[in-house]
Amino acid sequence: MAKKLELVKDIMTSSVTTVDHEARLLDAALLMRSSGFRHVPVVDNGRLVGIISDRDVKGASPSLFAEISQEEYNRIFETTPVAKVMTKDPQTVTPDAALKDVVAMMQENKFGAVPIVEGDNKLVGIVTSNDMLVLLRTLLEQS
Repeated sequence: MAKKLELVKDIMTSSVTTVDHEARLLDAALLMRSSGFRHVPVVDNGRLVGIISDRDVKGASPSLFAEISQEEYNRIFETTPVAKVMTKDPQTVTPDAALKDVVAMMQENKFGAVPIVEGDNKLVGIVTSNDMLVLLRTLLEQS
């Protein structure tokens, strides 16, 4: 019999790649590029303080049409704190949240990811739109 998938903990990614709240925009951009992740939680001593997305990075990047030097372009990435660009205090859920509620939250708010926390905002996982696609595929294969 197939496992029932009803709670966030049934599908969340527990091994989460994060960036420290004191990191620079360059750190987040390089991490996203090397890992292929589009959303990275921002933590301070294991506690969630924000989330940064590839759209946040693009939005903070100087336009390619701006008349700035390569050095100035690089300087912006090297000196801009992640904390200035991230979404502060993102909406979160616990591992025992109902998947249907998280799906609704993501769809209604157009979220690409939702951090999973316990207790005092301790990051324990993440659910992404890709996790939802994997879930959908699993459910379709079971039917």
